[in-house]
Amino acid sequence: MSDGQRAGAAAPARSRRGSEVRVEHQPGFVLHTYPWRETSLIVEALTRDHGRVALVARGAKRRTSPLRGVLSPFSALALAWSGRGEVKTLIRAEWTGGLVPLRGDALLAGFYLNELIVRLLARADAHPALFGAYARALRALAGEAVRLDPVLRAFEFELLRETGHLPALDVCADGQAVATQARYRVDPQRGLVQVEQDGEAVCISGATALAMAAGGFDQPVVAAEARAMLRLIIRYHLEGRPLNTRRILQDLRGL
Repeated sequence: MSDGQRAGAAAPARSRRGSEVRVEHQPGFVLHTYPWRETSLIVEALTRDHGRVALVARGAKRRTSPLRGVLSPFSALALAWSGRGEVKTLIRAEWTGGLVPLRGDALLAGFYLNELIVRLLARADAHPALFGAYARALRALAGEAVRLDPVLRAFEFELLRETGHLPALDVCADGQAVATQARYRVDPQRGLVQVEQDGEAVCISGATALAMAAGGFDQPVVAAEARAMLRLIIRYHLEGRPLNTRRILQDLRGL
C-alpha cells in the first residue's frame, strides 16, 4: 500500500464518534511525514504528553503555508491540534529551536531512532521519559566527534524499557540475582537464563547486564554485548521485519 493510500485509509478515523480533543503548546518532534492528497501531509510526531501522534497538516505543501519548511524530521516544535479519532488535524506548529542540525552518519542514526519509535511505540501511548531520552539523543548526535554506538544503545535501552519489552537485568529468569561473573543467554520472552558456556544463542555476562541496568554503555565489551542483546530483542518484537536505517548503518559502521 502506498503512502497516499495509507493516509487515505487513516483519514476516516477523524470522523469516528467521540469527544473533540484540542491540544495546545505541546512539545514535540517530527518523526516522519508523507503526502496526503495534493497539498497536505500526514505528520508522525513524538510528543511529551501524548506519545506518538498522527496529524493531518492541511495545505502544508503550499508555498504560502506557515507550515512549509517547519515540518522536517528532528525539528523541535510546539504543536497544537484538534479532532476526533486517531488522526487529528494540525492547527499550528512553531519552531522552538535549540538543536544543531544533524549531518552525515549522525543524521542516519537520527533516522534510525525515528524508525524505531514509529515501529515499536503505539500511538497515543505517553512516555515523558522516552521523550526526554530522544531529546538527549539528538543533542548527543549533534555534538562534535560523537560516538554513535553508546548513544544508540542508550536510546534502544530506554525505548525497550518504556514499552515493556526489556527483560529484568538484575534478576534472571529463575528469580536468582544476576551474578557479575556468570554468563546468561538472552531469551526475549523469559529474560536472562544462566548458562555454563556460550552457544549459538546471544549471551552476555552478568557484568554487562548490571552495567546496562546502571546506564553504562561506554566500555567496549559492554557496548558489543549490549548491541547483540538489544538487536535480538528489537528483531523479536518487530517479528523479523528489517529496519531500513539499521541496515544502512550496519553497512557503514557495523552498528
